[in-house]
Amino acid sequence: MTAIKHTLNRDVFLPNDERLIGFVHVTKVGRKKKTSFLCAALSTETPVQARVYQVKKADKTEAYKKKVTWLLRELKVVDGKSSSKETAEFDLHFEKVYKWVASSVNDKETFISCLWKLSQRYLIQKPDFLNVPRHLLEEVSRPTGSIQTTQQEDDIVTMEDDYQALTPKEESDLDQLMSECKIAISNAELFAEQLSKQLSVLDGANIHSIMGSEDQVLNLMRLLDDGIQSAEKIEDKLEFYDSILQNVKDQMEVMKEKDALIQTRNRNHQLLLEKLDNLVIQLDLDTLHLKALQDSDLSTPGGIYECTAAAHALQKCLNADIHPALNQMTAVEEQQRKFTKFSDKFGKRLAHHLNNLFIQQGNELGETLSRQAPDFRLPQHHSAHRDLTPYADLMLWLKNSDFHSFTELSKVYTQNLSKLYNKEIQDFLEMAKQKLGSKPDKNKLSVGLTSQARALSGSSSSLNRKMSGSVQSLNSDSISMHGSSHDLAMRHLFDQVIDKILNELEPVCLAEQDFCVRFFHLAGDTPVIKEPKQEEESDDIWKPIQTAAAPLERHMNEEVRRMMGDLFPNLESELEAFVSYADRLDGFNSMYMLVRMSQHVNKSQDTGSFLSVMFASCLVKIKRNFDKFISNQIKAIQDFKVSKKSRCGIIAFVHNFEDFANQAESIFKLSDRHTHLDKSYKTLVVVIYEQIARVANESQKTPKDVVMMENFHHMYSTLSSLKIPCLESDRKEAKQIYQDNLTSYTLNLLGRPLEKLHVFFEGVQNRVATGVKPEEVGFQLAFSKQELRKVIKEYPVKEVKKGLDGIYKKTHKDLCEEENLLQVVWFSMQDEFIKQIKHYEDLINQCYPDSGITLEFKVEEVLSFFSEIAQNH
Repeated sequence: MTAIKHTLNRDVFLPNDERLIGFVHVTKVGRKKKTSFLCAALSTETPVQARVYQVKKADKTEAYKKKVTWLLRELKVVDGKSSSKETAEFDLHFEKVYKWVASSVNDKETFISCLWKLSQRYLIQKPDFLNVPRHLLEEVSRPTGSIQTTQQEDDIVTMEDDYQALTPKEESDLDQLMSECKIAISNAELFAEQLSKQLSVLDGANIHSIMGSEDQVLNLMRLLDDGIQSAEKIEDKLEFYDSILQNVKDQMEVMKEKDALIQTRNRNHQLLLEKLDNLVIQLDLDTLHLKALQDSDLSTPGGIYECTAAAHALQKCLNADIHPALNQMTAVEEQQRKFTKFSDKFGKRLAHHLNNLFIQQGNELGETLSRQAPDFRLPQHHSAHRDLTPYADLMLWLKNSDFHSFTELSKVYTQNLSKLYNKEIQDFLEMAKQKLGSKPDKNKLSVGLTSQARALSGSSSSLNRKMSGSVQSLNSDSISMHGSSHDLAMRHLFDQVIDKILNELEPVCLAEQDFCVRFFHLAGDTPVIKEPKQEEESDDIWKPIQTAAAPLERHMNEEVRRMMGDLFPNLESELEAFVSYADRLDGFNSMYMLVRMSQHVNKSQDTGSFLSVMFASCLVKIKRNFDKFISNQIKAIQDFKVSKKSRCGIIAFVHNFEDFANQAESIFKLSDRHTHLDKSYKTLVVVIYEQIARVANESQKTPKDVVMMENFHHMYSTLSSLKIPCLESDRKEAKQIYQDNLTSYTLNLLGRPLEKLHVFFEGVQNRVATGVKPEEVGFQLAFSKQELRKVIKEYPVKEVKKGLDGIYKKTHKDLCEEENLLQVVWFSMQDEFIKQIKHYEDLINQCYPDSGITLEFKVEEVLSFFSEIAQNH
């Protein structure tokens, strides 16, 4: 084992400036063939580092190499498996658990003891040694620098010094000694004997030298005794001085304690003085402020400013940050009671003044309203708000100091102003109704009125007629329902009126809301006190409220909406009543209201404000009215009854759909509510298409194909001119239905103008279809050449022209002049008739070749017949 240790130390550790301290021959558990060495080593450089290595022999070179390296401080646990039972197994816990089996129990215990001693000497945070016999865990002391050490302390040193190389000086001395004795190499025993003799000679010389210096030693001992006596005297003096200094020390400590007490007392006095000064400053209210709270005039700007400053100073004194212990002082309690008394008195005086001011302003505004001439606009309350704005800071003080009085004042304000607002809004909306019931002014409307429209407009009786016939529908035959100049003028007037109503309501509500937020501090903002030196400055305070160009951000809450609801309790109901009135007046008004109300809702900056919520509620009702209006149109279309005495022509609801769509497009132009109109378009067009088919089936005077053809042609033309994207598929469908019915009508009316000729050639086609060759058809008796000539002679040119003339008259009778489809149908018949003639000629050429048989008339003659008949009529 010593040879292996020497080899490992020389080959593996010395080249790396390390010394091997201990090692053990191990194998991993379950792998007995793969052996290695666990080595504990120390670095030779300072600071000393202790490491644990796994060393294995290389397969090819047979040299030892380090495989794994761990710092000793990374070792967490050394598990010996059993402290009583001998076993060669043990575990080392580094970053993970390594299980080993030593070559013998003694080697294992020696290595564990080595790890214990290294950890005790070089580690601060030591690993845990579990299941290890106690005799292996010996206490190791750190080196103290003394020359003598115990055997237990020298264990590590012994292991470290187990092998130590010669120094260069020792090597040179050894070489010199051996060079002087030539027999040192050839005869070692003689060399050792010679060295012993030299050593004896040197020892004798040393003894003679010591014996010769005896007198000197005696002199030295005598000097030492004298020195000891002098030292004892010095020690006695030092002890005397030390006793004196001890008394001084005690006195100094007492003085130090007294000085500390004095400094603490002075510091406490200083802090107490500062606290009292601060308390006096906090609880000191200027006599000018006290006088202002008692006597200042609250009706003048100067008095308002003085009271505002005094109230804030008083509030600051009442809310002073005072230590709870100081609050128990009698002076502090008396001062607080004094301030509370002043606060209560001024609060009552302020509340009484503002209460009277609110009532006075409500009465004055009501009297002003009654004296003013009727004007179609809502009165503004800017002057009242401007007069109350200087009291905003005092209202904040009252809110903080006497919330009950503040609440009562808020109720007084809302009660007085709500009556006034109700009267103003009722009068304003009533005036709007009167304008809608009166004759529209030509100068104020963008739509020019004809003399017929002016004759039809204007009296209360006409309004009553409109109210009684409020359900206007697309099936009405009266043009005044959709397109008369009078109705267009009234609808334009209504658009102006509803826009005026919303434009008047919005600034009034927003101005009142802004004032309430500022004056009653509903948004929690604290205004800055400014001295109103001049009247212009007082006006400037109001400017942010009344300037629409710089709107304030409104942080609305439930309290703001509640107060606005108290100020305008009937606004929503009055506006909804007006909406219902306008809807009864004319169903088209719901579209105007839908567009205008949507614009105001969308441009609202705060969707949670009172006005936005109220407008949104009305918008829902307007949307329902619009849907009801469309439903009435649909029901009226479905209830349309077909006349049994007159021809159908263009159905009324088809004719009026164009006027309806044009008006709707002009109303909803650039509106974000066009999607609602698109849905209504889709529904109306589907119903119209269904009802056209129903009317066509029920019509007795007009053929079904004509009704379908004319009405779908009209729908196709209408949708093409409107160019509504959502109806593009319906436009294509109308065109297809129109073309299909045109073809059907042409074939049915044309029928068999050459009846016998048609029957003959139909039989020829059937024979060919059954498999008879075309050239063999003429050999059959029923379809011989003689029979063909007989049939052709029955349709001379004159007879053909007469038949075509009858067809034209029939077509002219069936079609209406309004849609102007006669020429279209006539040209369609011409094409179909020419196709039949060419078909007959093709059959003659196929089945009767070289017979020389031809029709009595030519295609060119037929074309001239069609042209001549069309020109004659």
